[in-house]
Amino acid sequence: MNSLLTENELSFKKDVREFVNKELMPHVEEWERRKKYAKESVKKFADYGLFGILIPPEYGGLGGTVMEYLIASIEVGRASTSLASIFGSPAGIFTDAILKYGTEEQKKRYVPPVIGGDMIACFALTEPGAGSDAAAIATTATKDGNDWILNGGKTFITAADVGDVVLAFASVDRSLGAKGITAFLVEKGTPGFTSGKVEDLLGLHASSAGELFFRDCRVPGSAVLGEVGKGLRIAFSSLDLGRIHVAGQAIGLAEAAFEATLTYTAEREQFGRPIGDFQGVQWMLADMSIMVDTANLLAYRAARMADAGKPYSAEAAKAKLYCSEIGAKVAHKAVELHGGYGCTTDMPVERYYRDAKLIEIYEGTAEIHRAVVARSLRS
Repeated sequence: MNSLLTENELSFKKDVREFVNKELMPHVEEWERRKKYAKESVKKFADYGLFGILIPPEYGGLGGTVMEYLIASIEVGRASTSLASIFGSPAGIFTDAILKYGTEEQKKRYVPPVIGGDMIACFALTEPGAGSDAAAIATTATKDGNDWILNGGKTFITAADVGDVVLAFASVDRSLGAKGITAFLVEKGTPGFTSGKVEDLLGLHASSAGELFFRDCRVPGSAVLGEVGKGLRIAFSSLDLGRIHVAGQAIGLAEAAFEATLTYTAEREQFGRPIGDFQGVQWMLADMSIMVDTANLLAYRAARMADAGKPYSAEAAKAKLYCSEIGAKVAHKAVELHGGYGCTTDMPVERYYRDAKLIEIYEGTAEIHRAVVARSLRS
């Protein structure tokens, strides 16, 4: 895959891998066992500048490319899907939405502190009754003078328990369906805004996903992001970028699982020789290698199209769908080839196997992405 990257991208990849190996890898297992959002990683990401990859220099960022964002997602994902999920929103969907649709005041208020690690940002779209069907959002926003009063709840929100600011989506008129949904920026400490239960998930143990509640939560008119009634457009626009990021998570996981399995099958001996010498094992390794390469190709294409300013919704959907399924398949084969040891927490492939399932589900299920791709075939 390196042959498809420019010299600058290869240098960036090398630098990020060194950062990950030095600053993140020594702590991954400790943070995963603790089962709490790894707030320590936020400062590390911020100090290294990774949160600012896509941010223009005038707001404190690096002014980089979507391809570099993908590369960073892959490299962080190699270490931990949890940490990749922590990295994704401040570097991607949250700040992307504000830069595209926010006022200058909103950009200055939120972008520098988020990428600087001083504020933890959340992207709150999902609700108990509105997952794949985002237009079914039940959280409401009622106009009261110059203010808005929010009521409702969100679920499965990354960093819900530690977030300082949330981009929340609510309907100003549920009879309007998707056309009534509006985006609001709500800060921690706003009366009526609270967090709730943190889910005990199958994987992503060094991140968190939890509930948020709005109970007569009053926010000023300046909290509206973009236009009233255009919230779903804002969400979907940023989620296209998020899907490239999640594809990168899956690729990183698959690469780590594959490399761990290469090492293990070269060292583990049965019947007097390494199990990697057996043809059946070799074929499984060959399949894993091919899957990793093809996943990279789809994600690279989506990133290149985004950087070229071309529509890339279908390409992002294909990348997220395929890469997440490949991540799960490679993780499955990794556990299989590690045998009984692959089912123990002593081996990282056990964690990869658990995390891979969540990657398949969040940022859009496989079924939703197949629907997106199918619609693109008729356009």
